[in-house]
Amino acid sequence: MMQAQTLVVSTAYLAPIAYYSEALFYKNIGIEAHEFFIKQTYRNRCEILGANGKQVLSIPLQERKNKSLSKDLRIDYKTNWQQQHWRSIESAYSSSPFFEYFQDDLLPFYKKQVPFLLDYNFELQQKITELINLQFTCFFTNEYLQTSNAFTDARNLFSPKKQSEKIFPEYIQVFEGKFPFVPNLSILDLLLNLGNESEAYLRSLR
Repeated sequence: MMQAQTLVVSTAYLAPIAYYSEALFYKNIGIEAHEFFIKQTYRNRCEILGANGKQVLSIPLQERKNKSLSKDLRIDYKTNWQQQHWRSIESAYSSSPFFEYFQDDLLPFYKKQVPFLLDYNFELQQKITELINLQFTCFFTNEYLQTSNAFTDARNLFSPKKQSEKIFPEYIQVFEGKFPFVPNLSILDLLLNLGNESEAYLRSLR
């Protein structure tokens, strides 16, 4: 039986800062495995800040039916997207204060091939929460969960197409000399720029 202190979210690739700031205040995070996949969402993409501005990194997926469940989505490794993503991350953050400190934790995710998107995102999320020292338990849903008072439904709360209602205090970003502060990027932007201060920043957004 699910506890009231459960947040249900969609799977996400290096989710935005708002995603983690919300999850921080729940004991249990349910990742919806039985929803239909929606294109152009954080489920298989993230946003970082590079030398040319905001940059979208997308994980390619194998050919699928019109209505494919998240749990069935397989990653397409025909193209070397992992190398491309890591080069983009390295280019964007190699001069950030904490890139050298965390790169050995992150690089393995751009070398090993995990067949399913759900598992890849989950393993990467577990590593991120470990690095930031966030204390919550994650699990996959066994069926599609109908909206209930037993949990907080955030499956459609985070989207690249709509601006978060949160107010994001500015912090120093790598290319601050070229661009004004860009809020709510991938959690990577926060981790690599603020390091061990990331948790305190996330708590400040509540």
